[in-house]
Amino acid sequence: MQFRILGAVEVQDERAGLRILPTGAKQRALLGALVVKAGQDIAVHRLVDELWGGHPPADAANALQVHVARLRRLLSGPRRQDAGGPAPRPWIVTTPRGYALRLASVGTDAARFQHLTDRGREVLPDDPEQAGELLRRALSLWRGPALEGSVLGDICAAGATLLEEQRLGALEMLYDACLRTGRHAEITGELVELTIEHPVRERFYDLLMVAFYRCDRQAEALGVYERARHRLVRELGVAPSPALRGRVEAILRHDPVLAATAAPRPAGPSQAVEPSTDTAAETAVDRDTGAQAHTAGDLPALREELARLHRRVERLQWEQDELLRRYDELTAATAQRRVTNDPARA
Repeated sequence: MQFRILGAVEVQDERAGLRILPTGAKQRALLGALVVKAGQDIAVHRLVDELWGGHPPADAANALQVHVARLRRLLSGPRRQDAGGPAPRPWIVTTPRGYALRLASVGTDAARFQHLTDRGREVLPDDPEQAGELLRRALSLWRGPALEGSVLGDICAAGATLLEEQRLGALEMLYDACLRTGRHAEITGELVELTIEHPVRERFYDLLMVAFYRCDRQAEALGVYERARHRLVRELGVAPSPALRGRVEAILRHDPVLAATAAPRPAGPSQAVEPSTDTAAETAVDRDTGAQAHTAGDLPALREELARLHRRVERLQWEQDELLRRYDELTAATAQRRVTNDPARA
């Protein structure tokens, strides 16, 4: 048996081959809140707020009791025993303050996700290969947004926010593990998508900059920084953090710390699209010139390289801004088309 909240709220009984799906938003919200607070007593008034917010029914305590009774009957199905056997202990118990979900030896997918993520974090410095495997297993438990269709009140909202933050943290560790094992060429496309989906999360920009740099695409790595700076200023009104600024400075001076810790693997079918011929050529010229200047200590050559890179970054920033603008337009148009075709969504 497993209670699942990494997606739509459900209960899975692997041995019986049963999947229990609560019907109705309030049943889903009730089960979701109980799973989020598993093992803890939840006061009646908090569950009332969770299900009805500021508009509870006249007899809210009795209405909640009805929902709890229905949920108990729903959950009792997989635990029925042969006639004459002892009655199964209920999952949902009544407490002096309200109700609680008692899991005993039964787990949740969220707890399993947390366990695998913690193990991945522990082994990442010494065994990034194993860390990557653990983190992939953790992320494979997700079936959609946490507590999907169950967020009516503060308990589920806070639980969903925390779980989503943990998911993003696991993704960051996974791509860190990929960089540590020389898979930079395999993850650039995925990281580009993540920077678009999460435009103010600096760690994804940081990882993408390193991946591009290790793919000998220095100009694009610098372009990522400029895109991050632009989005952070526009969305939050803040400049990039010292860590991100330090990363771009390391790229400009070809800091050895950026070198891959393992030999890159051969490019596979999932490798990101390579830059155009012009971009690749310009990047190669920038890299060669920078390396020569860095070796020879030629200050004019370094200044010339910086000026050239600045022009490239400005051009890339403009192109990326145009792509993002077009992406936002298409996203809005798609959403409008859905509403037009299905008035029930309006």
